[in-house]
Amino acid sequence: MIHLERMSGFQLLPGRLDPKAQSDLLAEVERVIAAAPLFTPVTPGGQPFSVRMTNCGPLGWMSDRAGYRYQAHHPVTGQPWPAIPKILLDLWSELVDPAVPPEACLINLYGPTARMGLHQDRDEADFGFAVLSVSLGDTAVFRIGGTTRGGKTRSVRLASGDVCLLAGEDRLAFHGIDRVLAGSSRLLAGGGRYNLTLRRVSAAGPVNL
Repeated sequence: MIHLERMSGFQLLPGRLDPKAQSDLLAEVERVIAAAPLFTPVTPGGQPFSVRMTNCGPLGWMSDRAGYRYQAHHPVTGQPWPAIPKILLDLWSELVDPAVPPEACLINLYGPTARMGLHQDRDEADFGFAVLSVSLGDTAVFRIGGTTRGGKTRSVRLASGDVCLLAGEDRLAFHGIDRVLAGSSRLLAGGGRYNLTLRRVSAAGPVNL
């Protein structure tokens, strides 16, 4: 057990999920995608993202011409998002908060040319809750900076099974994905990388849907 008071700043837990846990989680992700198919979000200006995405949990993050937001249903099917897999809920309970559960899990699929520009995760009501991220598949070159745009950044490689957290002073750090190292993992049959990001959206109490 990792004590919660230690989880401050950017934390990287290499190989936190062993190969069996990675395979088990991948099977859960595939079940989520079967119920809530991947889609390509666009920016408010109409520019398509280079990743495809979906969500699970009571809420899902969205980006389209109406802006950035969380909503309770899939934009194409209109159905509620599937439940968050237990293995992810257990990670959250251990590493973030055992009493207050996450409300959203973003699932981003990175192909060999996908990128994610430097950004902050700030669509949530309470930045006291960490953002927890799990990598499955090909290794990604992750870039993280400070809480103001334009400052110094550093690069870290995120391999399959790695878990990282943005917490404390780094909860609002600018971060992104520079590139994916194609062929660095055999976990996904067709290659690529899933990034699973758990977030608490509301400040306190359950979500009223």
